[in-house]
Amino acid sequence: MNSLRSILLSASALLVTLVVVSACETAPPVQEMSDARQAIAVAREAGAEERAPEELFEAERFLESAEQKLSDEQYAEARRDALQAKSKALVARERSETSDPEKEE
Repeated sequence: MNSLRSILLSASALLVTLVVVSACETAPPVQEMSDARQAIAVAREAGAEERAPEELFEAERFLESAEQKLSDEQYAEARRDALQAKSKALVARERSETSDPEKEE
């Protein structure tokens, strides 16, 4: 009887874990999308359009891809692309802030 109870408890725990994990992939990546948009805006404010245009372009491309995947309800892929967009935007901002505008002229 104890082994049956143990098996049922283990199965229940596994089921709960699977539900929680799958819920993470079925929820829209709202926070990630917001973070990516904000990071791109900050990169623009830092001058990325002139000082890090390639990185800014990549960030925008990933954000556009994330938006498309979000509208197609491909949430895991949208989350991945939003995270990439944020990462590229952070690189663009950093390069913008560390580049010397006088050397570029």
